[in-house]
Amino acid sequence: MEDDLFKKLVMIRRQLHQNPELGFVEFKTAALLQSELEALQIPVERIVSTGLIGTLKKGAGPVIVLRADMDALPVQEDTGLSFSSLTDGCMHACGHDLHMTMLLGAAHLLKNAAFEGTVHFVFQPSEEGSLRSPEKGKSGGQVLMETGALAGADAVLGLHVHPLLPVGQLGYRIGESFANVGNFYIRIDGKGGHPGAMKHVIDPVVVAGRLITEARAIVGPQPDPPTEVLAITHVETLAKPSFNVIPSSVLLQGSLRALHMEVYKGLVKKLQGILSNLEREFGCQITLEFTAYYPSLLNDKGLFDMLLPVKEKIFGKDHVIESQPYLIGEDFAYYSRSIPGQFYFLGAKTAENDSFFLHHPQVTFNEDCIPYGAELLASGALQLEKSMAGRQKPEGDQRSSGTRRPDRDVLAKRK
Repeated sequence: MEDDLFKKLVMIRRQLHQNPELGFVEFKTAALLQSELEALQIPVERIVSTGLIGTLKKGAGPVIVLRADMDALPVQEDTGLSFSSLTDGCMHACGHDLHMTMLLGAAHLLKNAAFEGTVHFVFQPSEEGSLRSPEKGKSGGQVLMETGALAGADAVLGLHVHPLLPVGQLGYRIGESFANVGNFYIRIDGKGGHPGAMKHVIDPVVVAGRLITEARAIVGPQPDPPTEVLAITHVETLAKPSFNVIPSSVLLQGSLRALHMEVYKGLVKKLQGILSNLEREFGCQITLEFTAYYPSLLNDKGLFDMLLPVKEKIFGKDHVIESQPYLIGEDFAYYSRSIPGQFYFLGAKTAENDSFFLHHPQVTFNEDCIPYGAELLASGALQLEKSMAGRQKPEGDQRSSGTRRPDRDVLAKRK
């Protein structure tokens, strides 16, 4: 990457970092990105509220999707950077400012490159969740994929900066790489009353205690790092606190995570079984509702092999490293379950950061990773355009339409 382009991209990154916006309200962010794409004479389509798809078409050939996420987090920045967030309580603590910058860099590199085919530059809103979503419970990636705007695409590439991985290293996994993640509420409705008149009381606090203990045991002993988690993250009574009043209802919330989809479905069934047993034992009513779901992210082995020469050229053979599984959600999963995909961790460690991971108010990212990420996306697209030219999609390939929805039965409400 030429030095002038790198300096330009650093300026854009810092502007994005100083002006973070939450999911589905990234209006200023989208305006800046659209202006930069149009300056490259790349046509831009607005999609899903604040989302953008820039399209560079150079004749007939494969259709490659490059994706970056746009939203920030409701985190108060505490990095001390000279370009820290100017928005109180909002920060690019997950590195999406760098993802956008690197995708713009890829657009610069591809603008004058020779290839036969189409590249879509997708800037997606609200990867972090479904709050403010135009479709309840759906993140930006899910809503965007369900529009069918990327139907017929041949491959999709994405990456995520890793604040504890050195610059110049690339992490990967094949197959199910990130977790199936379901966030849920559990409401326990009993019968409140006086602690001294227990005969007519169904105490939801007692039921909650049993539920927490039994739910925790569902996953059993775990390796390090774990492959399954069921965590109750918040408990509250739906009444004002009192020493001498047993409440009628208790609300719990939590997160269920498993690396493999079939394991995740099994854990959901076990949790439902526990709730049914508690209802029968105590005579209470328990409602389980999943408010959001991200399927596991799939990394395609064929694409991995196809892109290996590009990765080794950019990073060196010894710096393309198989990563451990992470029980984190990433809605690139919705792309990878409709289009053959590859998603990577890109080293972005700064000298000042030895422990802070994603979503922390003190996390920092090294801007020297920008050329690596931009080059990986651009060269990856060129390699795929060349390697996939003339190839036919297998008949009946479920991932060729760009619109197939992942299994949704796990989202069903239990009444």
